[in-house]
Amino acid sequence: MMRLLLLVAALLGAAPACAQDYRARPPEDEIVYFLLPDRFDNADPSNDRGGLSGDRIKTGYDPASKGFFHGGDLKGVIRRLDYIQALGATAIWLTPVLKNKPVQGGLGQESAGYHGYWITDFTHVDPHLGTDAEYKALVDAAHARGMKVYFDIVINHTADVIQYRECSGCAYRSIADYPYQRRGGVDGAAINPGFAGDAVQTPENFSKLNDMSFAYTPYLAKGDEHAKAPEWLNDIRNYHNRGNSTFEGESSTYGDFVGLDDVATERPEVVKGFIEAYGAWIDRYGIDGFRIDTSKHVNREFWPPFVEAMKARAKARGIPNFHIFAEVMVGDPDTATLARYNATDRYQPLDFAFTWTMVGALSAEKGTDSLTRLFADDALYQGGPQAALSLPTFLGNHDNGRFATLLRQRRRDMSDAELLARVRLGHALLLTLRGTPVLYYGDEQGFNGDGGDQDAREDMFGSQVASYNDNRLLGTDATTATPRFDTSHPLFTEIAALTKLRKAHPALRRGQTVVNADSKTPGLFAVTRRDPASGETLFLAFNTSQSPVEAAVAIDPAITSFGALHGRCAAPGAPGSVRVTLAPLDYVICVAETK
Repeated sequence: MMRLLLLVAALLGAAPACAQDYRARPPEDEIVYFLLPDRFDNADPSNDRGGLSGDRIKTGYDPASKGFFHGGDLKGVIRRLDYIQALGATAIWLTPVLKNKPVQGGLGQESAGYHGYWITDFTHVDPHLGTDAEYKALVDAAHARGMKVYFDIVINHTADVIQYRECSGCAYRSIADYPYQRRGGVDGAAINPGFAGDAVQTPENFSKLNDMSFAYTPYLAKGDEHAKAPEWLNDIRNYHNRGNSTFEGESSTYGDFVGLDDVATERPEVVKGFIEAYGAWIDRYGIDGFRIDTSKHVNREFWPPFVEAMKARAKARGIPNFHIFAEVMVGDPDTATLARYNATDRYQPLDFAFTWTMVGALSAEKGTDSLTRLFADDALYQGGPQAALSLPTFLGNHDNGRFATLLRQRRRDMSDAELLARVRLGHALLLTLRGTPVLYYGDEQGFNGDGGDQDAREDMFGSQVASYNDNRLLGTDATTATPRFDTSHPLFTEIAALTKLRKAHPALRRGQTVVNADSKTPGLFAVTRRDPASGETLFLAFNTSQSPVEAAVAIDPAITSFGALHGRCAAPGAPGSVRVTLAPLDYVICVAETK
């Protein structure tokens, strides 16, 4: 009887671990669903304005503008947990839920902190999204289902509160031209005597850096003296105050991120302050991991003590597999840069190299040998290919744009039918190859935005934004003007089928990767994935071209037969060889039997 019950659970797509032992799952066992709470579902219209009154410049609320709050909230996420779980996700990553400055920007350039990255209070939930109690309810509800919750954090900057007397939107001023020990440049009056530079990161040294007028004259406007929490964030000495970053050289670490106040993370009191602020969220809510925003703009010395402190805090809370991953944005398949930050900063980078490789291969700009190079470069990561198993992989996101958009930008002549097929194939690659797959909300409903940033952050609950509602969604005649939680959408059903396979087969989660075939042009890509623990071996083949593929592929001679999990799997024609036949933009997943 017990065996029958276990079989029924497996057929129904039960997660590999039940609710009480979700903590035991390693990161590579997760399937992450990434969403913006403000754009997901609005279950409580009473919090749409965040308890503020007035027009949109006061409240930040304007559901018809893509740059303002739309009303989605934490109760909405709770209401849609069935939907997220039906897709097959085992973990949820929400953009920051911390309290933000409602509106920023100069006259006529205003937008709101609906996305969560303009934080003023690092201790409480933004009232536009709900309350601390409702965040706890979300985490508890997810945990009761055996799902994890990842908390998006920002260290590099806060909301734009500090101003400069000399200018607005000030240009970056370097340490060489504006050293810490002179006011307003190398020829200025001597200040901060005895300060040995920020490379000496001791409390004694930083106690000598008190006059912050070396580059500009920073100040807090009346009424903003206590705008941030915890209180140490209101001390101007805890910021770099050198003007806007150019995102090159020194300014990448010391400059204000498009006007946002750049935190001086070299200071010991700042390190301690962030450890306490974010550690409290682990203590209070039992969250399961962090995604770190803009991590490469923080000095390297900050990360090892912070990461180790957070893992220790989580372990003490009974969370042994606390996953810390970070945004190290690169614009091409640059594994070397990602691996460098992985080695020095002790976190795992979001795998942008995977993203850009998939965009190149699935848009037919690149051959499938680009995938071979991607996986060969896993040797660069600290821990090598084994560590790469838990790198978060993704196809598109809230900054760069949706996968469908990125493909369309490279192939303007592509039909909707072909684009749908390529997005489908991209998700097959995402969910069967190495890494921890991250699904971007709305992709399963065929969302196809106009670009990145605000254009990739459409509403799921029925939008009033004209530039969202005129988009042609893939796989449906519907638009974003009506709620998009259709579990019969062809992409939803395809992804749900793939997530079931990933949960059921350890080789898809933990398997070593051996490339069996590739091409310098669009076409065949074949790999074998073998789980060292169970010995399970799967053979996967994909066709990235619009023409059928038929080819003999070299395989392990020990493989005697194949069972089909998706598509048609031929028997080996001879020891060490199998003939693969694939329709355009199709794939097969085969279970191997060995001697």
